[in-house]
This record gives sequence, structure tokens and C-alpha cells, in this order.
Amino acid sequence: MTDLGAPSRTERRKQQTRRSLLEAAQQLLAEGRTAVSVLDITTLADVGNGSFYNHFATKDELFDAAVMDVVDQHGAVMDGLTANIADPAEAFTQSFRLTGRMHRQVPQLSRVVVNCGPRLLNTDAGLLPRARRDIEAAVAAGRFHVADSELALTIASGAALSLAVLILEQPDRDEVEATDIVTAHVLRSFGLEEADIAALIALPLPDAPLPGGARQVSPA
Repeated sequence: MTDLGAPSRTERRKQQTRRSLLEAAQQLLAEGRTAVSVLDITTLADVGNGSFYNHFATKDELFDAAVMDVVDQHGAVMDGLTANIADPAEAFTQSFRLTGRMHRQVPQLSRVVVNCGPRLLNTDAGLLPRARRDIEAAVAAGRFHVADSELALTIASGAALSLAVLILEQPDRDEVEATDIVTAHVLRSFGLEEADIAALIALPLPDAPLPGGARQVSPA
């Protein structure tokens, strides 16, 4: 029996072509190579050159979509993992700690975020609105003690971006230890007591699915 809700073969092919273009753009962004032609992109994506314009009007539109795809994938993963956590301080801490650990697991996607970092600090997509939500909820619950939640968000986002750069540029550094140390500093700036910080960082983390089904990079 035909599933009327399932996408047709043509639709599946279109979706796969778009996904291939996004992944090619993400690879180029991670490598810092954006001065390329549409032909370069479609060759890397292994799709027909003419099919590019069935999905994107310009290269800039594709690159913008590729960046948003990365942050939205990651944000959706974090949402799924924190949906049942009642304590917003714990939800924030878990997301921050998991994000730091993912920089080694999905370095290509992480480099997309790093290379486009300043742009992402002014967007309403990805992790930024989710972090704002958790910070404001933790303040309302009396868990975080900050006078200005936007400044708190600035501290957290700046720390997260700097941590990503550090982990990617120093492959011998222990990303777990580094992430938890930075997390403690961020929580300290939010007015938490040392005992509360230690308790939050000591909590076990779930096994997080990698954004977009990416493969985890095995340690050398």
C-alpha cells in the first residue's frame, strides 16, 4: 500500500541534492574557501551544475543556509537532550558541556561555526536563543543571579566560541577538562555557589547524537 505521506522519488532526489550542496558549502566554509564558483561547489557536491539554481539563487544564499543548517542541527540535538530537564541551570550546563565536547567529534562542522562566529552572535537561530531561554529561566527560578541576562548571554557565547577555537587549534588539549573548567567559570559569573557548580559539572552526560548524523572522529 502506498504511503501518501511519503515523499516521492523526485522529492527525495531534490532533498538529496540540496543536502549535498549544503554539505559541500559546509566543507568549503570549514576550510575558509568561499571565493569559489558555482561549478566548484556543484563539482564538490557531485551534482549537476544547473541543479544549483533549483535550490539557491546565489552562492551567498547557499553559504548562509549552510551555516544555519549547522547551528540548527546542533540546537535541535541539544533541545532533544534537555527537553525533560526541569532545572534550567542544569539544562544550560548540560548544553554547554556537550557542545564543548563536540568540537573534537565533528571538527568540520565546528570550524564552520568558528569561521562564521561573529555573524552567529547576532542571529536568532541555533544555540543563541536556546541559551537565552535557559539563562532567563534560570534567573526566574532563582538559580542564576545576574542583573542583565543579555550580558550573561554575551559572556556565555563569547566563552563558547573561544573554547571552540582553543580545542580545534590545540589538538593535544583535553577537551573534556577544558570544557568543564570553562563551564565552571561561566557558572561562577552567573552567581552560582561553588558547591552548586561542582554538583552541576559532576552530573553524567547523555550520549549525544552527532548533528546531521555526522561520524564521530576517532582519537589518533
